[in-house]
Amino acid sequence: MKIKIYTVGGTIDKEYFDQKSEYEVGEPTVGEILEEAYVNLDYNITSILHKDSLDMTDEDRQKVFDIVAADEHRHIVLTHGTDTMIQTARKLKNIHHKVIVLTGAMAPAKFKSSDAPFNIGSAVAAVQTLKPGVYIVVNGRIFDPDRVKKNLELNRFEDA
Repeated sequence: MKIKIYTVGGTIDKEYFDQKSEYEVGEPTVGEILEEAYVNLDYNITSILHKDSLDMTDEDRQKVFDIVAADEHRHIVLTHGTDTMIQTARKLKNIHHKVIVLTGAMAPAKFKSSDAPFNIGSAVAAVQTLKPGVYIVVNGRIFDPDRVKKNLELNRFEDA
């Protein structure tokens, strides 16, 4: 089984430059995370976008949809910003016969206390075991995109 990993940006790949919280979405970090975890699986990483998810447009979501739908791989992980991850996951639900897992992080992967490595590991494990469909895997849980919400106050995903 080969896993295709797509990145679109989001907090997971943010790099901060000063104390005023000026940032940009940097290069994908998922490859470093998987290497540091000594994973023993076949995967390939491709970047689609380098955007904060709040800046994603319907055209961006269509681009993600088109690329994922055309991909030959059956197992796909998509790293994405958490603010609009649900909207993108719902868009991808029209793709059938694939296991598509979206994940991200509440803190940049480059931060020592980031949830990124745990979420990436969870997503990679989930994509190998779930039935075809679209899922959000974050905070130690697997969510249906139609039954999840992001709780901004608690900074986590939970059942809607």
